[in-house]
Amino acid sequence: MNPDITSPSNERIKAAVRLRDRDERDRTGLTVADGIREIGRALDAGASIETAFVASDLLTAAGEGLVDRLGRAAGTTIVTTTEAAFRKIAFGDRIEGVVAVIRQPDHALANLSLRAEPLVVVLEAVEKPGNLGAVLRSADGAGADALIAADPVTDLFNPNTIRASIGTVFSVPIATGDSAAVRDFLAEHGLRLVVARPDAADEYTGVDLRGPVAIVLGSEASGLSAAWAGPDVIPVRLPMEGVADSLNVSIAAAVLLYEARRQRQS
Repeated sequence: MNPDITSPSNERIKAAVRLRDRDERDRTGLTVADGIREIGRALDAGASIETAFVASDLLTAAGEGLVDRLGRAAGTTIVTTTEAAFRKIAFGDRIEGVVAVIRQPDHALANLSLRAEPLVVVLEAVEKPGNLGAVLRSADGAGADALIAADPVTDLFNPNTIRASIGTVFSVPIATGDSAAVRDFLAEHGLRLVVARPDAADEYTGVDLRGPVAIVLGSEASGLSAAWAGPDVIPVRLPMEGVADSLNVSIAAAVLLYEARRQRQS
């Protein structure tokens, strides 16, 4: 069969390319994702996939299985392309023959639902989508109940966040809000605030991370704002034996989340 789109300058191709820009993602409420795992996890999580661009010549057997699933998904349009047209919308160094335009799931703070005694990770003003995606992977792996981006610098559905999270951005409950609103939300839900600070007196292993807890981390450039200070905040530090005074935020999050998991299972 002849592909639906043969030209890289096709308007539908151009519209998908524009979704690499945050302003376009914010304007449309859409994002773009590549990768069999990432798109498959969006499907598993019930995300609305509006269009799937498919280059049949580039598909593996796993890709063919994904396209079959996409063809049966309600509301998804399959658009076949030539390899040249597909490479216009594909990005990065991994070309797997499928790129999807996805409706961003709701991430309003007011709509985030938490179970009793949740474990939540809060990231304030984290700049790099790769770090955000890596923290989502750790949150997924450690069984955290949600991730909240406070005063976000990058958007949650940046294509690089989707890729770095290997699609867990669609399965981990997420929300955004300014830091004051996030802190109010956590207080309303009875979560204790455990805040990572390099100058804290207590090491993270000496603090109780069971029960309803929010683990709060700031950006590597500026740390946490004054919104996360006060008598109700529990500061903890990760011991640093070398010359550096802190870890990458995604590594710090992984250490703290898995310590919380260890304590909550013991």
